[in-house]
Amino acid sequence: MTAKRFYRRGVQNERFASFQLAVKQTDLWIAVARGSFHPSLPRQVEQEVWRLRRSLELFLEEHPEMAVTLEPYLLTGPAPDLVLEMVRAGNLVGVGPMASVAGAIAERIGRFLMPLSPEVIVENGGDIFISAVEPVLVGVLGAGSSLARKLALLIEPRQTPLGVCTSSGKLGPSHSFGLADAAVALSPSAALADAAATALGNAVRGEEDLKKALELARSIPGLTGALLLCGEKVAAWGDLQLKPL
Repeated sequence: MTAKRFYRRGVQNERFASFQLAVKQTDLWIAVARGSFHPSLPRQVEQEVWRLRRSLELFLEEHPEMAVTLEPYLLTGPAPDLVLEMVRAGNLVGVGPMASVAGAIAERIGRFLMPLSPEVIVENGGDIFISAVEPVLVGVLGAGSSLARKLALLIEPRQTPLGVCTSSGKLGPSHSFGLADAAVALSPSAALADAAATALGNAVRGEEDLKKALELARSIPGLTGALLLCGEKVAAWGDLQLKPL
């Protein structure tokens, strides 16, 4: 059974046509420009998701260690483009490749849709790919902090295409060694943003770790911004704008 994504109920999409799609563990909310929607579009996206998942699943059948490692992974032979992207992202920030799978798939589907719509948003379990011609507000979720669900990131069109990915030590199914209420990473690569969010979340065991985690964010090539919530403190770095939600 697919878990209910409660945060999707709050999405304001007057300028968008949206739909949801679930294929095994991949659970997507997708928005395209209202005038670009066609009834056949969900079926086209579903077929692309199946294709992406099948390429990954076949690789993992031959390399099961990749599915479980929490450490950087060494490829020893050819691999699908999706796997290469995941491995590069994980290795760059020091986490396992599966830490980037949700962001990588969100971006792949987003780029599949970009020729069909001037604006695209793909959300995959809280990891988001955005391509926009007008500003987009992205709410920051978390658990344990009074700031959670009160802050949003204002994403400008000039920043997109952009991945906005979140890790939490207290909310959601993703594995985290940290206790951050929310660790948000921004990058033109959604796979990198996803992996980086995991690494930043791992680095925060308490409010005293926020400065160290921001230093880590600054050191990651390709990352353009980071936002961290822990307890009653918030720390931010990079090309981002905070707004009240």
